[in-house]
Amino acid sequence: MKKVVVIGAGLGGLSASAYLAAAGYDVTVYEASSTYGGKAGNIASEGFRFDTGPSLLTMPFVLEHLFAAAGRNISDYIKIKPLDVLCKYFYPDGTEVTAYNDLPRFIDEISEKTGEPRRNFEKYFAYSKKIYDLTHELFLFKSFREAGTFFNAKSLKTLLNIFRIDPFRTMHKANAAFFGNKKVVQMFDRYATYNGSDPYKAPATLNIIQHVEYALGGYTADGGIRGIAEGLYKLCRELGVKFEFGKRTEKILLESRQVKGIIADGKPVKSDIVVTNADVFSSYNKLLDGVHTRGRKRYSQLEPSSSALVFYWGVKGNNEKLEGHNILFTKDYSAEFNSLFEKREIYADPTVYIYISSKFNKSDAPEGHENWFVMINAPHTGGRTSVPDLCRIRENIIGKIEETTGIKIGENILTEHVLTPSDIENKTGSTFGSLYGISSNDRYAAFLRQDNKCREIEGLYFCGGSAHPGGGIPLVILSGKIASELIKKYEAA
Repeated sequence: MKKVVVIGAGLGGLSASAYLAAAGYDVTVYEASSTYGGKAGNIASEGFRFDTGPSLLTMPFVLEHLFAAAGRNISDYIKIKPLDVLCKYFYPDGTEVTAYNDLPRFIDEISEKTGEPRRNFEKYFAYSKKIYDLTHELFLFKSFREAGTFFNAKSLKTLLNIFRIDPFRTMHKANAAFFGNKKVVQMFDRYATYNGSDPYKAPATLNIIQHVEYALGGYTADGGIRGIAEGLYKLCRELGVKFEFGKRTEKILLESRQVKGIIADGKPVKSDIVVTNADVFSSYNKLLDGVHTRGRKRYSQLEPSSSALVFYWGVKGNNEKLEGHNILFTKDYSAEFNSLFEKREIYADPTVYIYISSKFNKSDAPEGHENWFVMINAPHTGGRTSVPDLCRIRENIIGKIEETTGIKIGENILTEHVLTPSDIENKTGSTFGSLYGISSNDRYAAFLRQDNKCREIEGLYFCGGSAHPGGGIPLVILSGKIASELIKKYEAA
């Protein structure tokens, strides 16, 4: 039985571990922190519970497949629940749009609120579905570096229809071509932030996300997103995966470009295979101690994704005006992204995201209270260790919430925790605090993301949000699946 070491107990590492253990590999996970889940963490304080990172589940069938592959029923581990409302959008002029988790109802709502003809939305979602149909198997479910990925009928169809996946326009240009109403364009431009990118630069192929969210639906779970991590951890333990918490991996051991194990907390650990769920940049520059590879050189030249600044507030009162997910838009989206990616500073009037999991899970806050996860986009750290003018930014956010919604939040904040980009870097190992590894501000970015198998070092594999196919819960789970499939192909148990 081949021994596998997985570096990091984030969702990607848990996915790879479960798939490999179910296939008969001897798997041990080394995690630097005291718990599992990575960015899908948990804060409990004075009766409030907060998800620390991801807040929305899409494509739940990806999780269902993982449990089925292990011979289990997901409902015994994770209680997945569809949302009634995907998000509520607030615009500076007072317009409010409720994005129902029912596509025809949502189209009725947004058409009525914006005056945009219904037929334009029908054409747009057909366009988004076409991108999904042509690309999901090639771009999301398989490794780019395997010959079999491209030499089949479905992949050939995608390549022959390359213009239909819209890689040569930006998201913004494509959205502006479909819609005359700027509010609608801004709403759909927002989806570039799902992988830390700029809609004025990222390819329109990313408009696949709208089909995933609006047509396939959005979900949560009992216990919030943390409940997903708990279910995966329970599955791994049942499958015999061993966990070493509080054991930081310092180096991946090599001999003639062949993996031999790791050093964790100063002690060597032998293994036949290493799967690193750590940030790709950190894996190359720290764990591999700068070993020269083409992958390391290529990755070091790519633009990191954006980061985030998050306030976790325990709030007095129930605010019926808000849904579980809420967006308060800036007046000038273009200026906000220019600030993030060109000036590398937090914009003066940022778009604010508010996630209140107690709307779905009542136990996440005391009765008569709510748990607010309040996030704005932030540039990656670029080596900086603090956020300039944090107090001013906080007051700007409170002012924006009060002005846009009428909710007097400042006087009702009972508890507070703050997560800065440098905190994200220190706690999760994400280089520069970037949430998704590299940005997609380039039409070729999807092809440049780290492959799940290192082709230059035998026995080394990658998973997690900075590796193929990208960030977000379903893609991170798929990264673990793809890594496990490559291991089964090249490293028989």
